[in-house]
Amino acid sequence: MRTVRFPAASKEYDVIIGTGAVSVLGTEVKKLCPGAVKALIVSETNVAPLYLEKVREEIGKAGIETVDYVFEAGERSKGIEAVAAMWNRMAEAGFTRTDIVVGLGGGVTTDMAGFAAATFLRGINVIQVPTSLLAMVDASIGGKTGIDIAMGKNQVGAFWQPSVVIEDISFLKTLPDEVFTEGMGEVIKHAFIVDPVLLEKLERANGNIRDDEELLEDIVAMNVADKAGVVREDENDNGRRQILNYGHTIGHVIERDSGYTKPHGICVAKGMGIMIDACVRAGTLAASDAERMKDLLKLYKLPVSDDITPEAAVKGAMNDKKKRGGTISVILVNRIGEAEIKKMTPEDFMRFLSK
Repeated sequence: MRTVRFPAASKEYDVIIGTGAVSVLGTEVKKLCPGAVKALIVSETNVAPLYLEKVREEIGKAGIETVDYVFEAGERSKGIEAVAAMWNRMAEAGFTRTDIVVGLGGGVTTDMAGFAAATFLRGINVIQVPTSLLAMVDASIGGKTGIDIAMGKNQVGAFWQPSVVIEDISFLKTLPDEVFTEGMGEVIKHAFIVDPVLLEKLERANGNIRDDEELLEDIVAMNVADKAGVVREDENDNGRRQILNYGHTIGHVIERDSGYTKPHGICVAKGMGIMIDACVRAGTLAASDAERMKDLLKLYKLPVSDDITPEAAVKGAMNDKKKRGGTISVILVNRIGEAEIKKMTPEDFMRFLSK
């Protein structure tokens, strides 16, 4: 078991990673939230039957009463109705500002649990217990919370850092193969934008990391440290943190246009593949690097293309959070391990994608 300190400016906290890490949940709650009397455990229909009772038990060791909210699994549940139900559940149970929310699940769960905590009584503590690879390396850390609306993904939300994140590697054993593969989209993204050492480790593993708990723990910890290093400089996403959106500008449009039936990590992989090809056509990314990047995505069974048109991609991007005024913040990787933010008008972005 290892601990990565997440140094957000508004609130530093630990990310505890390892097999059996959930066993420290009660101790951490008692230490970090000594005034807590009640906890709302937010989970979903796939995860709750597996881990809800264990999390209840661990929180109970801290002498805290638990209340549950379990929603239907999937991105389609990620809306205001579910969060409003969480607010009501806490209000009915008499929660106060010293009580807590615990997010137990994947990225949809941790986003909504964080948003419910950020907004109930103008902010109470949240503890994240991610159960998917994507949530461990990305969604549960960094403090971004939110919900989707018809016009786009994560359009409503708040920055709200957790008190602690507990990442139990053993939880990944129960993930369906396709859900584990989806998480690799975010893992590989970090390798492309800031971490060539991670990229080399993934290449050496030859696509086989799931059954090696020690290697998996190491890879998860590297990803958490990578994201921490970026967020340290720009917690509120106004500068360097935007490089974490590599592949997302187009990926979010693909995801939204599918009615959220296509998994987030798969859409991000497609977005990265499209950007890799565009950079090669623009002459800014070496063909050898592009081939290496796409080979790694394919090695971990991720797609590298989509039939979205440049027109649809640009139109969708204009409704995304990455838009600033009349420009779009487009994230480029022209050298492995180095990402840059390039401001483009819609016309510039169309030309870039259409070359």
